[in-house]
Amino acid sequence: MRQSFEKAEAIFRAHSGILRTSQAKALGIDPKIISEMQEAGLLNRISRGLYRLAAYPPLAYPDLVIVASRAPKAVISLISALAFHNLTTQVPHKVYIALPQSVRQPRIKYPKLDVIWLTEASYQNGIEEHLLDGVSVPIYSSAKTVADCFKFRGKVGIDVAIEALKDYIRLPGADVDELLKFALVNRVENVMRPYLEAVSS
Repeated sequence: MRQSFEKAEAIFRAHSGILRTSQAKALGIDPKIISEMQEAGLLNRISRGLYRLAAYPPLAYPDLVIVASRAPKAVISLISALAFHNLTTQVPHKVYIALPQSVRQPRIKYPKLDVIWLTEASYQNGIEEHLLDGVSVPIYSSAKTVADCFKFRGKVGIDVAIEALKDYIRLPGADVDELLKFALVNRVENVMRPYLEAVSS
Protein backbone atom coordinates (compact mmCIF):
# COMPACT_ATOMS: atom_id res chain seq x y z
CA MET A 1 0.00 0.00 0.00
CA ARG A 2 2.78 2.41 0.95
CA GLN A 3 4.51 1.75 -2.38
CA SER A 4 1.24 2.51 -4.23
CA PHE A 5 0.86 5.77 -2.31
CA GLU A 6 4.45 6.78 -3.06
CA LYS A 7 4.01 6.05 -6.76
CA ALA A 8 0.76 8.03 -6.89
CA GLU A 9 2.29 10.90 -4.92
CA ALA A 10 5.19 11.07 -7.38
CA ILE A 11 2.73 11.31 -10.28
CA PHE A 12 0.81 14.09 -8.50
CA ARG A 13 4.05 15.98 -7.83
CA ALA A 14 4.97 15.74 -11.51
CA HIS A 15 1.69 17.57 -12.24
CA SER A 16 2.05 20.41 -9.71
CA GLY A 17 0.32 18.34 -7.04
CA ILE A 18 -3.13 18.54 -8.62
CA LEU A 19 -5.05 16.11 -10.86
CA ARG A 20 -8.56 15.31 -11.98
CA THR A 21 -9.67 11.75 -11.32
CA SER A 22 -9.77 11.05 -15.06
CA GLN A 23 -6.22 12.39 -15.47
CA ALA A 24 -4.95 10.34 -12.54
CA LYS A 25 -6.54 7.17 -13.94
CA ALA A 26 -4.99 7.81 -17.37
CA LEU A 27 -1.61 8.18 -15.64
CA GLY A 28 -1.98 4.81 -13.93
CA ILE A 29 -3.45 5.73 -10.55
CA ASP A 30 -6.33 3.50 -9.50
CA PRO A 31 -9.34 5.55 -8.29
CA LYS A 32 -9.35 3.35 -5.17
CA ILE A 33 -5.85 4.61 -4.33
CA ILE A 34 -7.10 8.20 -4.57
CA SER A 35 -9.89 7.45 -2.08
CA GLU A 36 -7.47 5.73 0.29
CA MET A 37 -4.97 8.61 0.05
CA GLN A 38 -7.75 11.07 0.83
CA GLU A 39 -8.80 9.00 3.87
CA ALA A 40 -5.17 8.90 4.99
CA GLY A 41 -4.95 12.70 4.77
CA LEU A 42 -2.50 12.68 1.86
CA LEU A 43 -4.91 14.22 -0.65
CA ASN A 44 -7.46 17.02 -0.40
CA ARG A 45 -10.57 17.02 -2.56
CA ILE A 46 -10.81 20.64 -3.71
CA SER A 47 -13.71 20.14 -6.10
CA ARG A 48 -15.74 17.28 -7.57
CA GLY A 49 -13.26 14.91 -9.19
CA LEU A 50 -10.30 17.21 -8.46
CA TYR A 51 -7.61 16.33 -5.91
CA ARG A 52 -4.47 18.02 -4.61
CA LEU A 53 -1.63 16.84 -2.40
CA ALA A 54 -2.30 17.85 1.19
CA ALA A 55 1.39 18.60 1.78
CA TYR A 56 1.24 21.53 -0.64
CA PRO A 57 0.57 25.06 0.69
CA PRO A 58 -2.98 26.45 0.37
CA LEU A 59 -3.95 27.63 -3.10
CA ALA A 60 -3.43 31.35 -3.71
CA TYR A 61 -6.01 31.34 -6.52
CA PRO A 62 -8.38 28.48 -5.60
CA ASP A 63 -11.38 29.56 -7.68
CA LEU A 64 -9.37 30.19 -10.86
CA VAL A 65 -7.41 26.95 -10.44
CA ILE A 66 -10.58 24.90 -9.95
CA VAL A 67 -12.24 26.39 -13.02
CA ALA A 68 -9.13 25.96 -15.19
CA SER A 69 -8.69 22.36 -14.04
CA ARG A 70 -12.30 21.33 -14.55
CA ALA A 71 -13.22 23.42 -17.61
CA PRO A 72 -10.26 23.46 -20.04
CA LYS A 73 -12.13 25.59 -22.63
CA ALA A 74 -13.00 28.32 -20.14
CA VAL A 75 -11.07 31.60 -20.31
CA ILE A 76 -11.15 33.92 -17.29
CA SER A 77 -12.88 37.11 -18.41
CA LEU A 78 -14.72 40.32 -17.48
CA ILE A 79 -14.62 41.26 -13.77
CA SER A 80 -12.54 38.20 -12.79
CA ALA A 81 -9.92 39.14 -15.39
CA LEU A 82 -10.10 42.83 -14.39
CA ALA A 83 -9.46 41.86 -10.77
CA PHE A 84 -6.51 39.67 -11.79
CA HIS A 85 -5.00 42.55 -13.78
CA ASN A 86 -5.76 45.10 -11.01
CA LEU A 87 -8.03 47.12 -13.30
CA THR A 88 -11.05 47.37 -11.02
CA THR A 89 -12.13 48.05 -7.46
CA GLN A 90 -14.90 45.46 -7.90
CA VAL A 91 -14.56 42.21 -5.96
CA PRO A 92 -15.86 39.30 -8.08
CA HIS A 93 -18.18 37.04 -6.07
CA LYS A 94 -18.24 34.51 -8.89
CA VAL A 95 -15.84 33.50 -11.64
CA TYR A 96 -16.54 35.15 -14.99
CA ILE A 97 -15.58 32.92 -17.90
CA ALA A 98 -15.84 32.97 -21.68
CA LEU A 99 -16.59 29.94 -23.82
CA PRO A 100 -16.92 29.30 -27.55
CA GLN A 101 -20.54 29.28 -28.71
CA SER A 102 -20.40 25.53 -29.34
CA VAL A 103 -19.42 24.63 -25.75
CA ARG A 104 -21.95 24.01 -22.98
CA GLN A 105 -21.68 25.56 -19.53
CA PRO A 106 -19.46 23.45 -17.25
CA ARG A 107 -21.17 21.56 -14.42
CA ILE A 108 -19.35 23.23 -11.57
CA LYS A 109 -21.33 23.96 -8.40
CA TYR A 110 -18.50 25.84 -6.72
CA PRO A 111 -17.19 28.37 -7.44
CA LYS A 112 -20.28 29.98 -8.96
CA LEU A 113 -19.82 30.80 -12.64
CA ASP A 114 -21.00 33.67 -14.83
CA VAL A 115 -20.63 32.63 -18.47
CA ILE A 116 -20.43 34.60 -21.70
CA TRP A 117 -20.37 32.87 -25.07
CA LEU A 118 -18.18 34.44 -27.77
CA THR A 119 -17.72 34.06 -31.50
CA GLU A 120 -14.63 32.11 -32.50
CA ALA A 121 -12.68 35.29 -33.39
CA SER A 122 -13.50 37.03 -30.12
CA TYR A 123 -12.92 33.87 -28.06
CA GLN A 124 -9.50 33.10 -29.56
CA ASN A 125 -8.06 36.63 -29.43
CA GLY A 126 -6.18 37.93 -26.41
CA ILE A 127 -5.72 34.73 -24.38
CA GLU A 128 -2.73 34.71 -22.02
CA GLU A 129 -1.61 31.64 -20.07
CA HIS A 130 -0.73 32.40 -16.44
CA LEU A 131 0.85 29.80 -14.17
CA LEU A 132 -1.11 30.01 -10.92
CA ASP A 133 -0.41 27.52 -8.14
CA GLY A 134 1.35 25.35 -10.72
CA VAL A 135 -1.70 25.27 -13.00
CA SER A 136 -1.86 26.99 -16.39
CA VAL A 137 -4.87 29.31 -16.27
CA PRO A 138 -6.07 31.03 -19.48
CA ILE A 139 -6.95 34.68 -18.80
CA TYR A 140 -7.75 37.41 -21.29
CA SER A 141 -5.14 40.17 -21.57
CA SER A 142 -5.76 43.57 -20.03
CA ALA A 143 -6.65 45.16 -23.37
CA LYS A 144 -8.96 42.33 -24.43
CA THR A 145 -10.70 42.41 -21.06
CA VAL A 146 -11.39 46.15 -21.31
CA ALA A 147 -12.86 45.65 -24.81
CA ASP A 148 -14.97 42.74 -23.50
CA CYS A 149 -16.32 44.92 -20.69
CA PHE A 150 -17.54 47.46 -23.24
CA LYS A 151 -19.10 44.68 -25.29
CA PHE A 152 -20.86 43.31 -22.20
CA ARG A 153 -21.46 46.68 -20.52
CA GLY A 154 -25.06 45.64 -19.93
CA LYS A 155 -23.78 42.80 -17.72
CA VAL A 156 -20.89 44.48 -15.87
CA GLY A 157 -22.09 48.10 -16.00
CA ILE A 158 -20.74 50.94 -18.13
CA ASP A 159 -19.14 52.49 -15.02
CA VAL A 160 -17.02 49.36 -14.53
CA ALA A 161 -15.97 49.43 -18.20
CA ILE A 162 -14.99 53.12 -18.00
CA GLU A 163 -13.08 52.59 -14.74
CA ALA A 164 -11.18 49.70 -16.36
CA LEU A 165 -10.40 51.84 -19.42
CA LYS A 166 -9.04 54.65 -17.24
CA ASP A 167 -6.90 52.24 -15.22
CA TYR A 168 -5.64 50.57 -18.39
CA ILE A 169 -4.57 53.90 -19.95
CA ARG A 170 -2.54 54.66 -16.80
CA LEU A 171 -0.53 51.43 -17.14
CA PRO A 172 3.13 51.94 -18.15
CA GLY A 173 2.71 49.51 -21.04
CA ALA A 174 -0.73 50.69 -22.18
CA ASP A 175 -1.19 50.09 -25.91
CA VAL A 176 -4.06 52.05 -27.48
CA ASP A 177 -3.63 50.27 -30.81
CA GLU A 178 -4.00 46.92 -29.05
CA LEU A 179 -7.10 48.18 -27.29
CA LEU A 180 -8.67 49.33 -30.56
CA LYS A 181 -7.76 46.03 -32.22
CA PHE A 182 -9.85 44.14 -29.68
CA ALA A 183 -12.61 46.75 -29.88
CA LEU A 184 -12.80 46.03 -33.62
CA VAL A 185 -12.92 42.27 -33.00
CA ASN A 186 -15.76 42.84 -30.53
CA ARG A 187 -17.46 45.41 -32.79
CA VAL A 188 -17.51 48.07 -30.07
CA GLU A 189 -14.99 50.54 -31.50
CA ASN A 190 -17.68 53.22 -31.98
CA VAL A 191 -18.86 52.73 -28.40
CA MET A 192 -15.40 52.78 -26.84
CA ARG A 193 -13.67 55.48 -28.90
CA PRO A 194 -15.43 58.54 -27.33
CA TYR A 195 -14.52 57.32 -23.83
CA LEU A 196 -10.97 56.54 -24.98
CA GLU A 197 -10.55 60.03 -26.41
CA ALA A 198 -11.94 61.55 -23.21
CA VAL A 199 -9.59 59.68 -20.88
CA SER A 200 -6.57 60.13 -23.17
CA SER A 201 -6.91 63.92 -23.48
